[in-house]
Amino acid sequence: MRYSSLFFYLAATVDFKLCAAQGSLIKNTVALQPQIDVVGVSTLEGVVCLPDFFPLQDLDPMKPKSVDNYTIPQFDESGYIGPTSSIDSDVLELLASLSIEDKVGQMVQVPMWDMVGCDGLINMTYVNLMVEKYRVGSVLDSPSNNAGRWNLNSPQRFANFTNTFQQVAVTKGSKIPIVNGIDTLRGAGFVKGATTFTAPVNTGATFNPIHAYNAGRVGAKDTRSVGVHWTFGPLADINVQKLWSRNYENFGEDPYLIGEMMHAGVKGVQGNYKKDRTRIAATFKHFIGYSDPRNGLDQGDRYIPFNHLLEFMVPQFQRAIDAGSATGMEAYGALNGQDTIVSKRLLKTLLRDQMNFTGVLISDFNEIYSQFDKHFTAFNMSDATFMTLNNTSVDMSMGFEPFLFVDTVLDLVNSGLIPESRIDESVSRILQLKKDLGLFENPYSDLSLIDTVGSAQDVELARDGARESLILLKNENNVLPLSPEENVLFVGPSFNSSSYITGAWSIRMQGANEYEKDTPYGGYCDTILEGVEGIIGRTPNYIQGYTIEGDRVSGYDTIVRQARKADKVVFLFGERPGTEVAANIRSLKMAEDQYNIARRVIRETSTPVVLLLLQNHPYLLGELSSLSDGIINANLPGAYGGLPVAEALYGKFSPSGRQPYSYPKMDYQAPVTYFSPLWNEYDPEFAFGQGFGYNNITYSNITVSSAELRPGNPITVSVTAFNNGKMSQLEPVLMFTTQKIRREYAPERYRLRAFDKQPIAPGTSRVFSFNLAAEEMMFYNIDNERILSEGPVDITINAFNKNAVVESVYLHVN
Repeated sequence: MRYSSLFFYLAATVDFKLCAAQGSLIKNTVALQPQIDVVGVSTLEGVVCLPDFFPLQDLDPMKPKSVDNYTIPQFDESGYIGPTSSIDSDVLELLASLSIEDKVGQMVQVPMWDMVGCDGLINMTYVNLMVEKYRVGSVLDSPSNNAGRWNLNSPQRFANFTNTFQQVAVTKGSKIPIVNGIDTLRGAGFVKGATTFTAPVNTGATFNPIHAYNAGRVGAKDTRSVGVHWTFGPLADINVQKLWSRNYENFGEDPYLIGEMMHAGVKGVQGNYKKDRTRIAATFKHFIGYSDPRNGLDQGDRYIPFNHLLEFMVPQFQRAIDAGSATGMEAYGALNGQDTIVSKRLLKTLLRDQMNFTGVLISDFNEIYSQFDKHFTAFNMSDATFMTLNNTSVDMSMGFEPFLFVDTVLDLVNSGLIPESRIDESVSRILQLKKDLGLFENPYSDLSLIDTVGSAQDVELARDGARESLILLKNENNVLPLSPEENVLFVGPSFNSSSYITGAWSIRMQGANEYEKDTPYGGYCDTILEGVEGIIGRTPNYIQGYTIEGDRVSGYDTIVRQARKADKVVFLFGERPGTEVAANIRSLKMAEDQYNIARRVIRETSTPVVLLLLQNHPYLLGELSSLSDGIINANLPGAYGGLPVAEALYGKFSPSGRQPYSYPKMDYQAPVTYFSPLWNEYDPEFAFGQGFGYNNITYSNITVSSAELRPGNPITVSVTAFNNGKMSQLEPVLMFTTQKIRREYAPERYRLRAFDKQPIAPGTSRVFSFNLAAEEMMFYNIDNERILSEGPVDITINAFNKNAVVESVYLHVN
């Protein structure tokens, strides 16, 4: 193969001599990029540029070393480590030295795919234009997500790409390093070899925040290895509309659960990011209300009473801010008829003044432009940009036409419509972020981290997260666990696919395509089939039967006959990877072929049937729920989820996941949550918090330190859990409250107040204790005031499960 180095290509086009710097920060910037030789692109009949439609892009033959174990520097992460309202003096010195062109350029983010030539190499003409003319301050995404020659870049190739344009940035134009951003949603999914963790909804199902931390920690390291310093996550949205295509990207439907995961996730991503150069900046998103579209479709309109917004959607964002999230992102579309991107109430009064967020705020993709080319809320680009900058505290624009934004802002400033002080406000925050991330010290990738990408120790962390996320929902006649000696028939394409059990935001935004299948993972993954094969020591009995959409394919007509010969049948129900508008659905109804074959096996044979759910949306089970013998909800356990799922099926451990959202029984229940009013119907297929393991866990009566709950005097709530089974059990204990009477305002059926998860050995018990404060029972009234109302309160441990226990106290307002 021929080898090429982008470094030598760059050497012919860039003057490496540093010009006089405008400020002390820039004078310290490292000038020379690391040199990495990478394998060059192949040709097609001697032609380097491939046809426009070429679904089988080149497979990058390069891999990281993926050492088994590694150590990286440790820094104190305790306390608040995040942006502050004060800007460092050297940042202000640099800001004062910049021209208005330099400043405005810092406020725009350019898609990385715009920088890729048809030959797979970096387009230096474009890079020089964006740096020299437009002084661009940020770049997003990867060179292979939406374009490019390679379907997934090795860390070496990715690092070479970012280092190349970074060298231009620090030697030309304003000479300010570029901050690169990407969607590291569950590990560095756009980097070959990087460890892909479970979907965030699985992380929520663990009820163990350490897994949010681990995914963030490893994802940050792998992302930093390729010269990217910023992730657009974690997501603080709440899963209130089950039709919505992005629920799997969030931690669940409960504000407290999401808040705990957000705090841990932000800490994992950032740590002490002002000192630790293996960390990156986190982003809370999408602020706010994005996850509750009225029609269930992505980016649809939301109509949410403001007190409801404050009660159920703000707290988890506040937890991210309190954890130190360096940046935030506003939400697509409109809330209560007003475009979020121009909302002073949301993006200034609420976010900045009331929630005290002081970091960088970025638009979601193309939202400034959407005002005039999609939503009809602005006359043109100038009008849209003016309203965004004048009304809100948005600091940076992400979109398709970055240079149009720069030209438009310059026109607005030069015409006096936007004061330069407004530009200074945003640019100071952006420059401070760059300083905090260490970009003025060294803007390049850390080559020493590349060897750790795909490390065995990272893979085991991912598998541990998957193990704890699996939810056992039904187990009639102890159909589970399976025995290695049994003849088990597995049906469904998810059985032999890493892509299908991982979902989107891996390989690229919409996941691997049908042409590639699992090939781009390059072996950095496993399947359930491989996991089962390793446990039983032989090739499992497997029929695909239907496509990932649920339509019959070859082998479908043999399933009933093969089921009669089997000891048990496991049907795997999946869903094609997807996100945002591309993954919109109109109904939660399952495909008829898929549904019918499972029903036929149940009705026409005596073979026990287990349903294994591996999907983004909670598709309706209908009578399969009552007719099947066992049900496990695995959601999307990730590229390394195959072995954990197999281990759970065969009893290598006892499942410990719990439903992080309400699983609907009918389509009309798509927007129903467990905290619906006490008097209202709540009849889902599976409730929030539902799940159990292979052991019989029983609870003692709840004890409380006082039956009177008063402000300023929290009480202690304790319960003892006993493991009557034969296996060790990781047991999540969830504490809920129900205010039985609340004057004027219907109380919620339940509210999660605390949870803990601990191992319990067979034949032993463990005491779980929680604090409960009267202030936790406060709620927002119609005037958006947080108030307390006296009344009787039930405390329930493990609501919606057969072993739930209840104790009552009385809530006083003083």
